[in-house]
Amino acid sequence: MVKKEPKYYGKTTEELKSMTITQFMKIVPSRVRRTLKRGFTPAQKIFMEKVNSGAKEVKTHCRDMIVIPEMLGKKILVHNGKKFVPVEIDIEKLGCFLGEFALTRSSVSHSAPGVGATRSSGAISVR
Repeated sequence: MVKKEPKYYGKTTEELKSMTITQFMKIVPSRVRRTLKRGFTPAQKIFMEKVNSGAKEVKTHCRDMIVIPEMLGKKILVHNGKKFVPVEIDIEKLGCFLGEFALTRSSVSHSAPGVGATRSSGAISVR
């Protein structure tokens, strides 16, 4: 069985890596296109310089940065407010924001009531 190569809007990884930003803007959805059309912020420009320098791992706080083809194959450490979460950039993540892959809220699971709890909160249902 032949493994199917992933594509982004009909473009292969090699075709995407050779694209400029303006060519990439023509194939992405409108929300991403509008964001890219405004240009990068100063923090995003510094981040892109680090990505283009050839470093395998790049740390960033730019959660509003859109994943573009220049980032393909890189490992980006995105800050979630507490720590840096590693994100491997592949073709499925193109056009998304980096913040989507580093969740800021963790799930809370409560156990039994703690010390100093009221008497009513200590009454656990028998069922």
